[in-house]
Amino acid sequence: MLIINAIVFFITANLYRLAGLFGEYRIPVCVASGILFLFGNIRPSLRDKKIPSRRLRVCMQGSYLLILFCVSAAASMFYLLLEIGRLFSGEAGIWLLHLLNVFLVEAAVFWNGIIRVYLTSKQLAVKWRLLGVICGFIPVANLVVLYHIIRITGYEAKLEGEKLLLDESRKEQRICATKYPILLVHGVFFRDFKYLNYWGRIPGELEKNGAVIYYGNHQSADSVEGSARELAQRIRQITEETGCEKLNIIAHSKGGLDCRYALSELGIADRAASLTTVNTPHRGCLFADYLLEKIPKNIQEKTADTYNRTLKVLGDENPDFMEAVRDLTARACEERNKYIKDAEGVYYQSIGSKCNHAVNGRFPLNFTYYLVKYFGGENDGLVSTESFPWGERCQLVAVKGRRGVSHGDMIDLNRENIPGFDVREFYVNLAAELKQKGL
Repeated sequence: MLIINAIVFFITANLYRLAGLFGEYRIPVCVASGILFLFGNIRPSLRDKKIPSRRLRVCMQGSYLLILFCVSAAASMFYLLLEIGRLFSGEAGIWLLHLLNVFLVEAAVFWNGIIRVYLTSKQLAVKWRLLGVICGFIPVANLVVLYHIIRITGYEAKLEGEKLLLDESRKEQRICATKYPILLVHGVFFRDFKYLNYWGRIPGELEKNGAVIYYGNHQSADSVEGSARELAQRIRQITEETGCEKLNIIAHSKGGLDCRYALSELGIADRAASLTTVNTPHRGCLFADYLLEKIPKNIQEKTADTYNRTLKVLGDENPDFMEAVRDLTARACEERNKYIKDAEGVYYQSIGSKCNHAVNGRFPLNFTYYLVKYFGGENDGLVSTESFPWGERCQLVAVKGRRGVSHGDMIDLNRENIPGFDVREFYVNLAAELKQKGL
């Protein structure tokens, strides 16, 4: 259908010149072309009919319209160039009217498509929206930006549509309905309650597939011991109020260190069935040691004071920026690892990821990537691939090409669809594996 529409759009755009080729049938052809052009603008393809979401259907249609615009506009411009001699042979008016017809038709297709994707896409970042406006009349640059807009929105509609169909097909299976509820534990300098959603689209996807989810609800920054005490209290609260006996804990970044301490040192090991650490620096971050040595004390104190005051406004009772940073150093982790042992009866596993290039990580990960690489080699922007492994099973998430998977990508921090890595499906499979283990 896309090919048919491309032909119809080309004929309509160049109808001023092509109508004469149809002789006595030119009026029926013009009418038919106009009707087909109108229908093509309303429904450019039938491939979207299976998508169970009106938003995604409109988004995909918008992406198709932009593709049709590129094809028909390119063909029309080629045709205009073939007839450019008319400008110098006394038929300039005919050529200019032809150009006007092409411009009006292609403009209708373009704006129909761009408005649809701008209004419906959730993956089209502000950057690309602004570039689309700024570069709209800059030759070559506008084509580059349009290519990215089509790629992002088309992939979004396809992926999200397939995901909806997949969730619907396995709804009755409840593949994430683990024996014990799942406790999601955030990392340092972020929160999972009041104003901030740390885990992006992950909890919703798990719940769609049968999981019961709870959150750590601890403050954003504290020492490992301080955070562990908050988490131990939270775990006791959940197990006592719900009667679930145990929890499957999934902890990101420093949250993994906090949970290991809580299970081993604070007497709650019998309330945990498993601990899955995600991008956790079990052996610390060597670049943190370096920064603490190189950054002047007055700057450290000023930064910590600003952070602590800000997070108190957001709801943290007693955030401690510097204690959190110190406990992430390689020196501090090495000391803790000497006495913190894995709790008996708890299944431990770890997951890590890596960026393929610094640009994969949003600021400040694109900056810290180089520091971590200098001190520890391949990394996710914060944690080296040598630091995350812990437990009975260790899994490294990596994708081919330039993209990679950053520290923030592993918790869907940017709500971004990454080619080659579906973070939501990754956690669905993780929960499904815990269920298969009887946990």
